[in-house]
Amino acid sequence: MKSKLLLSILAVTSALVVPMAAIGQIAPEKPPKDITGPVYKYEAYVGYGYTSLNQVNLSRSGLQGVSGSVTRYFGDHFGLKADGGYYAWNVTAKNPGNPKVDMVLVGPVIRGNLFEKWSGYAEGLFGGIHTGGVSIQPDISFAGGFGVGVDYNRSPRWAIRAFGDDIGSAFTIQPYQSGYSTHLRWNARAGIGLVYHF
Repeated sequence: MKSKLLLSILAVTSALVVPMAAIGQIAPEKPPKDITGPVYKYEAYVGYGYTSLNQVNLSRSGLQGVSGSVTRYFGDHFGLKADGGYYAWNVTAKNPGNPKVDMVLVGPVIRGNLFEKWSGYAEGLFGGIHTGGVSIQPDISFAGGFGVGVDYNRSPRWAIRAFGDDIGSAFTIQPYQSGYSTHLRWNARAGIGLVYHF
């Protein structure tokens, strides 16, 4: 009788202790999911572009063409950009001569997320502008300016960009004037196109 009672107490005690030991165990933490996605250091942009034509006397219209850039990012917010554009077609009225503008610019970029899929950037650019198809001297000028842009990020690799900037250059006031001019002309520039991150 004592052995049956002892066996019953042992069985009940085991039934109570084993589930409590199982409940007291801590499950290992799951590794956190990577919600940031891949980090790309480069981006390439190409799209439609517009520039005003204030360096050409009696110009009646801005020019349209193509613009493109490549940016190398160093971290999340800072990058270095190489930018170029070729503008050869009148937007509205005919300009005197057959003006064409091409430019090459480089400079720093600061970017940040605005909200959800939207991000923005600000830049400062320096380089040169060439104006051909008209008689102005010099036809190449130092240039520099600043601008902003907005990206709608369709996916981690692809985005749609709209940008605008103001580029200053020193062309002459009168046609056929020799030498370099200190007369500063500002040209508004804008564009829309595609961005590819890689």
